[in-house]
Amino acid sequence: MNWLTWALIALLFLLLSTVVVSVGIYTVLLTRLRPKKWGRGPSMPGDQEYDELYRQAEAWRDEHLSAMREVNVENDGLQLYGEYFDFGHDKAVIIIPGRMEACHYSCHYGEPYRKAGYNVLTVDGRAHGRSEGKINSLGYMEYRDILAWAKMLNEKENIRDIVLHGVCIGSSTAVFCAAAPECPEYVRGIVVDGLYQRFYDSCRNHMIHDGRPLYPFMAELTVLIRLFSGADVVHDGPKWRIKDVRRPILFLHSRTDKFSTPDKAQELYDLCPSENKTICWFEDAWHSRVRLKYTDRYDQAVTGFLNKL
Repeated sequence: MNWLTWALIALLFLLLSTVVVSVGIYTVLLTRLRPKKWGRGPSMPGDQEYDELYRQAEAWRDEHLSAMREVNVENDGLQLYGEYFDFGHDKAVIIIPGRMEACHYSCHYGEPYRKAGYNVLTVDGRAHGRSEGKINSLGYMEYRDILAWAKMLNEKENIRDIVLHGVCIGSSTAVFCAAAPECPEYVRGIVVDGLYQRFYDSCRNHMIHDGRPLYPFMAELTVLIRLFSGADVVHDGPKWRIKDVRRPILFLHSRTDKFSTPDKAQELYDLCPSENKTICWFEDAWHSRVRLKYTDRYDQAVTGFLNKL
């Protein structure tokens, strides 16, 4: 074989090796191939700040355990599970966590709603906790699950007013719900914590933060996500869906968020056509951990939003 043949073989081997690495990244990020992955326990044990957030979530859950019962719905052929804290009201919040988190984590955000007279539903997203499924679709499929949960609350629990509270990818899911033509009127408003414009940007920022090479893995990863998760994370996302959100919306965002950057959050706020929209900035907090550092201000912002509904 001449040098050109050897060069082509080397190039092919290199390309195949990067694809193998990208498949591995996709598998780690967005698939649950074993039941214990993305369970109801802490997803990042050993991170001191995260451990405190999760400890507070479990403490809130334990304190209100007498009001809790397990609930489930079926959607897209999947059995989905959650925990419903019934405090005797006709209003409820559905808390939608980010990737890797399940219903226990969401209890961290329940207190301002309980104080405001809302029941609290924390859910296991598909492929998380006790819920069925193997693929995380980054909200592109999951938003239909949230609409199924809302329907259950309205029809079986006699809930007349529902608010969606999302964190990170959960925020994107909440926007997809509110923008959907089939979203019912009893979904009165949404709260978005750490909302990004598109998952591509958030993932890219994570890789930069972790010191991982972007090329060619980001390009390959977006193709894999499109093929297996059914999500176009380059040309679709909150940046496009927010233009159809006319319900009341509260943006909660840190000015030092490295993954869902504040400039992009401001652009989302400006794009949103809702006549009842508010953005609340927090000066210094890690992504998805704003409430841990600014608990009182965070809860006051949520309460103020609820009072406007």
